[in-house]
Amino acid sequence: MTLDMLGQLIGGIGLFLLGMQLMTIGLKQAAGRSLKRALVAATKSKLRGLLSGTLITAAVQSSSAVTVATLGFVNAGLLTLGQSIAVIYGCNIGTTMTGWLVALIGFKIKISAFALPMIGAGMVARTVSKNGRLGHVGTALAGFGLFFIGLDFLRSSFDGISEQVPLNEIGNSPLALTLFVLAGFVLTFLMQASAAVMAIALSLVHTGSITLSAAAALVIGANVGTTTTALLASIGATPSAKRISAAHVLFNLLTGAVGLLFLILLAGWLDHLDPQRFDLVSLLALYHTLFNLTGVAMIWPLTDRMETFLLKRFRSQEEDEAQPHFLDANILTTPSLAVEALNRELARVSQHCSRMVREAISAETPNQARLEAQAQGIYQLVGKISEFNQELARQNLSMEISETLPISLRVARYYSEMARLSAHMPEYHAVFEQLQQSGMRKQLFLFQQAVIRLVDLAEVNEESSTQGYQSHQLMRDVHQLYQQLKESLLKETVMGHIGAEESMALLDACSQLQRLAEQAEKASSHWSSTLPIMHRDPLVEEPAKG
Repeated sequence: MTLDMLGQLIGGIGLFLLGMQLMTIGLKQAAGRSLKRALVAATKSKLRGLLSGTLITAAVQSSSAVTVATLGFVNAGLLTLGQSIAVIYGCNIGTTMTGWLVALIGFKIKISAFALPMIGAGMVARTVSKNGRLGHVGTALAGFGLFFIGLDFLRSSFDGISEQVPLNEIGNSPLALTLFVLAGFVLTFLMQASAAVMAIALSLVHTGSITLSAAAALVIGANVGTTTTALLASIGATPSAKRISAAHVLFNLLTGAVGLLFLILLAGWLDHLDPQRFDLVSLLALYHTLFNLTGVAMIWPLTDRMETFLLKRFRSQEEDEAQPHFLDANILTTPSLAVEALNRELARVSQHCSRMVREAISAETPNQARLEAQAQGIYQLVGKISEFNQELARQNLSMEISETLPISLRVARYYSEMARLSAHMPEYHAVFEQLQQSGMRKQLFLFQQAVIRLVDLAEVNEESSTQGYQSHQLMRDVHQLYQQLKESLLKETVMGHIGAEESMALLDACSQLQRLAEQAEKASSHWSSTLPIMHRDPLVEEPAKG
């Protein structure tokens, strides 16, 4: 390959990628919220998710943009993991549109006849309306023109390459096709754009520099190579992002394996097709579409199982904490063991809540997102405790255990409220920081420390039978500090040392702290009444009711 051909190849790839980027940016911005509305519509069913992923990816010509948007909706709770997986399937089908654009337009029409006018029209629209929808459409038009000009350079750079690099002599053996798959994978990884590799493969076929089977193997490699983008994006990301990336990898590996298997079987027939009778470029685009559709058809019945499998992987600390450690349906028939398991699970909730309170109050910059995730985990765990409680209530129980079950539900409710209040506490952090009066800051600090001491004391301790009494005594101190702080705040407000809006925010924050302490004290007091059951020998059979 001469230096001139290499320069044309690199420049063509650059123009192609630049055109793709401008086209994607312009279409996304022109669509505005339509992309979001279309993706939200995918929440209706997995089939709609598949169709939405296909159509939106075909429209914006960027599977990565749709994947990122899908990830955002999963994290926001608007899409389930199963629905997002269906969107990912659709993205893979939608990306085949690039091949059809190149095959049906790029190599059959004189590019300069429409590409240059498109760039000119696009830049005029961009100049007239820089930030309006017309301007964004102009950016997309200019990108569309650059896309085809880059393709023209690619085609020109491959003219005559077969004389210097005899790629079509490598053959179509399984080993040769596997090497081409690997080449497509590496190229996609390096350029982070499967569309560019697809364009290279189509250009090579068009110029006769490569056999149809080898080009198809390149396309398979490019398809598998798109998983590297998802894998790189998932590093350090949320569990949802890792699960979607894993689904992307699993789907593309399966699709690639199926595509390669069919290709090995059909390679001899494909390479003997007469270019004069068959449009090899269109056949390559068709093959790309067909093996993606085949992959979807094969894996679609397994989507639910894949979702279940992935939900058990890449778990965050909050998700692990939301799973019961002690509740087991097998021990329901032994009520004393079931009650002990219930109390141990409540003890875990108590410890998680205490940790949340300390972080919400003591941290210099509380992480509200993390606290909210922890709160969601506690809500789920409390829900599991309630379900277990209901199942236990259906068993043949002693009067003592029957009376304990409602108390356990009440304690769980107090912990749930503690989690909710802790998750919202960072909202008042700025209000606390703005407090200037040193005397008021000291009072606030003493009040906060008293709340933390109470929460620490109220944290479940199976060995302490006086825990509820001690918590009640400390709650009096907390209440007294709260009243003193509130009185000082009101005086400072009347004297004009604190603004009315700031005063209301501070009073609200202190009220929330006081309520948080009350929930901890109530949980501790009610918990104490369950200790006699907790310390009974679980192997002693309970007398039946009635």
